[in-house]
Amino acid sequence: MFRLDDRLAADTVVLGRFPLSLLLLMNDARFPWCILVPRREGVTEIHRLGADDRAALLAESCRLAERMQAAFGADKMNVAALGNVVPQLHLHHVARFRGDAAWPHPVWGRGPAVPYAPEALAAARRTVAEGLGGGFEAAS
Repeated sequence: MFRLDDRLAADTVVLGRFPLSLLLLMNDARFPWCILVPRREGVTEIHRLGADDRAALLAESCRLAERMQAAFGADKMNVAALGNVVPQLHLHHVARFRGDAAWPHPVWGRGPAVPYAPEALAAARRTVAEGLGGGFEAAS
């Protein structure tokens, strides 16, 4: 049975579900930062997914990246699966801007997270979820 890693659960807000993946928003208002987590038990690497799940993950990742880049006007989308701290397979999607708090470096380790205020969190939820289209179910 799928269970979200405790650290991911503590650091994020659930935005909804694609057919394969749980969509999370990193609770750090400095960066538009989403995470896809395939709902498969014990999977730590993309190449460990079956062929259909790999294809679904890539399609969901592309939909999310396209949506984020368009919605936030990002200069660059950083998409990565690292897993050094949290081994559960998850793909980071970070909208980057020239001149953001970490540019041009990675966002990891660049100061403490700034949690979303309630209004900003609601706006981020709407911004990301709107336009993801068929097969995406927004969390209530």
